[in-house]
Formats: sequence, structure tokens, C-alpha cells
Amino acid sequence: MVGSVDGTRGSSHSNGPVSCSNGAEERLDELRRLLGKSEGDLLKIVGVGAGAWGSVFAALLQDAYGQFREKVQIRIWRRPGRPVDRSTAEHLFEVINSREDVLRRLIRRCAYLKYVEARLGDRTLYADEILRDGFCLNMIDTPICPLKVVTNLQEAVWDADIVVNGLPSTETREVFGEISRYWKERIGAPIIISLAKGIEAALDPVPRIITPTQMINHATGVPIENILYVGGPNIASEIYNKEYANARICGAEKWRKPLAKFLRQPHFIVWDNSDLVTHEVMGGLKNVYAIGAGMIAALTNESATSKSVYFAHCTSEMIFITHLLAEDPEKLAGPLLADTYVTLLKGRNAWYGQMLAKGEISLDMGDSIKGKGTIQGVSAVHAFYELLSQPSLSVLDPEEQKHVAPVELCPIMKTLHKILIKRELRTNAILQALRDETMNDPRDRIELAQSHAFYRPSLLGHDH
Repeated sequence: MVGSVDGTRGSSHSNGPVSCSNGAEERLDELRRLLGKSEGDLLKIVGVGAGAWGSVFAALLQDAYGQFREKVQIRIWRRPGRPVDRSTAEHLFEVINSREDVLRRLIRRCAYLKYVEARLGDRTLYADEILRDGFCLNMIDTPICPLKVVTNLQEAVWDADIVVNGLPSTETREVFGEISRYWKERIGAPIIISLAKGIEAALDPVPRIITPTQMINHATGVPIENILYVGGPNIASEIYNKEYANARICGAEKWRKPLAKFLRQPHFIVWDNSDLVTHEVMGGLKNVYAIGAGMIAALTNESATSKSVYFAHCTSEMIFITHLLAEDPEKLAGPLLADTYVTLLKGRNAWYGQMLAKGEISLDMGDSIKGKGTIQGVSAVHAFYELLSQPSLSVLDPEEQKHVAPVELCPIMKTLHKILIKRELRTNAILQALRDETMNDPRDRIELAQSHAFYRPSLLGHDH
């Protein structure tokens, strides 16, 4: 079989000490029992996609459970052949030499010399190669533990018990469509944990939203009760640096409760929730509004007042949109609000908005940025706008007393679409949208949403 596998030599190579006294083996044994694994039959977990969050997620599992090599195998798939450019190789070399633990690990693995050669320009490194040594191309400044990397997709997934989707939402459908070909002979369905944040819009036969878990379900036929979503509040690099963090795993009760227990670590507390739809949609929406938050921060020199005004308006639009999609969505409070807050505060989408407003990057560079990966908010702006501008979904504007497309009640969404997609406006238009004297109190939009008058079941493919 074509493709390569390489791996760790045990948990001693992780960046921090792995505690064996926190009940990890008991949690692993419990999940193995639920999955019907007999002695000697490995529990096989594979990450698909090696962006920052996907790589950190696999590394957290490797650090917690990789020592139990007779019971579990943790691997990650990424495409082969992505070269590391010279400037990144130089920066990576600086990171290596600033971390004694990482330096010693590479010397011990006889892997240090290739980074010297790459620094001098005498050798080309590849993304899958450095991932084996514990470096994610989208997160060079935060070394992780070495990972077992597979570059052949069929080899990675064909007999996996748990698949973690770490792909951008824009790639999820295509890759899981390919995976479905390798699962035709399977007897039992795997469990899939999706980390993807973003949506697609489908307009025929009726306008509707398609989330990553739905994409996976449609592409593979895996039952939706076997597909779960994990979201923040958290930032990938900070989690791996052992900063205390929370997350939520959402989906059917059968798997979300045992998986929450399995994923939980002393510094990474995972709760569970049944509302898959709201959390997944909010995961896409927060990236949309994070781009605007970055613009506001840059354009106002980090004005706390301007950022708070923006926060009030964007969260009211998020609440309005989720009430179109779900009759009784999870409230934008607690962890769901915190996830929105941390994404608007820090993350690649907020960074992208800041850099655009400062003129340090341009829209012509696309939405895949060196060292950051895919900026999910850009495609999400397009999808949400396309969906919410459909006349067939029109709602009553209480002030104008006429029916309008839902997006007409979301001025920030409209402005971001004009800046990012239609390119009709410059980034400072986001400030003008906030300062519009005709803009209503955000609470009015929230009260409208909570009246349930706008619920459109068809948006998620449900019948009226």
C-alpha cells in the first residue's frame, strides 16, 4: 500500500510529563468496552486533517493515551508533499533552539540535522515530515508531541474506530466522499468527531443550510447519532500549552457522554450537550463576526468602547440567525457565549480582519494564508449571506411593516459580504455600519428572534 507511516517512540517525547495517575487507563478501558474491543484488539483513532486544532486534538490524545500501546493506536492523516518554505524553516529553527526540551528530543531522535540543513537552504522540509517531529505547519511557535503520520487516506481510515475530522468545512465533503469508498465493506459504522466550523448553503429545491456533520452524514451514510461536534471556548495553541480550557461535545447521548469523559483532562474540561445544530451553526457564525471584530480592533486602535458596541450588535445578529434555524436554540450564554468571545478576541479569523484593515494582507491573497491555514469565516460569510438573502425566506420587518429577506435585518453580515465577497467597500465601512444612526437597539433584534415568528424549519431540511 502506497503511503508512509512514522511515529512516536512513546510518551516520553511529549513536551510535558504525562501523568499516569489521573485515571487515563481506566477511561480508555471503559471506552474500549463500550466499543466492544477485545483484549489485543487495538482501539484505532485517526485524525483527518492536520491544521492547528486537528493536530492539537491528536496530540492531546497521544499525550494522554499513547503510552498504552497494547490498547490504543492514535494516528493523523495529512496530504503528502507540502513543502516548508525557507523563511518558515528559518523560524522553525529558532523555535527549536529556544526550547531545550524540543532540542534534546530532536537530537535523541537523530532528527536535528535536517532542520540545520533546512535553515541553511540545503534541504527542503515537508509538512508531513515535520508533523512527525511535533511541528504543525499552521502553528510553528507551539511544538507538540511527535505524531504517527499517515499520508495514504485509505490506510488511515479503513478500519478506524474513531475518526476526528480536523479538515476545514470547505474540504470536508470532498475528503469524506473519498473516505466513503473505503468504508463500503465495513460492517459497523465508526464514530466521527467533527472539529470543523463553517457551513455551506444549498438553494435547490429549497434554501437550506448544510453543516459539516450533515456533509459527513450525506457523504458516508454514517448515522447522524454516530457523528458529533466538538467546539470551544478555546484556542488550540493555548490548550496544548496546558492553559485551562473548556470544550463541549455535542450530539446523541449514546456517544457524547462517554466521549466527553474520554476526552477530559485536568486542564481540558469537556462538557456534553444535545444541541448539535446550534453549536455547529454558532461555530460557523462566530468566524464570520470574528473577521469584523478584527477590523474594528485595528481601525479603532483597540478601542474597548467600539469593540463592545460591535459585540452587542454581532451577538444580536447571531441570536437572530440561530432562531431562524432552530425553534428553541441553546441560548447564547455560558460556554457558547464564551466560545464566541474568545474567537472575536483571538484567533485566525480575527487576525485576518486586523491584517486586512491594516493593509498588511489583501483579499487577492485568498482565504488560505501561510502559517494560519484556511480562514473559515470568508466562505461562511458567502454561505450565510447567500442563504439569508433568499426572498422565499422573507420575514416581516416590524419597523417598515413589509416583508424582507432575513439578511436585511443583519447589517453587519451585509457589510462584511460587501467588503469580503463583493469587494464593493473598504474595511472602514464596518465602522460606518456600526455608527448608522438608524440602527436599532440590538435588544430589539433579540426580542424579535425570541418571538419564534421567524423560525424556518426548511433551513435545516426539516418539514414544516
